Amino acid sequence: MSRLDWPALMKVGLRGLRLSPEAFWALTPAEFQLMLDEPGKTGPLLSTGLDALMAAYPDNENKDEGDDG
Repeated sequence: MSRLDWPALMKVGLRGLRLSPEAFWALTPAEFQLMLDEPGKTGPLLSTGLDALMAAYPDNENKDEGDDG
């Protein structure tokens, strides 16, 4: 297992992204990675990911008209 370079990560988060220490330490690794990636660099949503999203957030057939949630 490789060790994380905490000083470098903290420098990027605190200085580069101008996060407060509280905000930096509250981030999940996935959120931090998302902040570091270039926009649009993430991969495509594959069918397995779409299936998981559809199962987690199914369409509601009984939804009232005009209700967004």
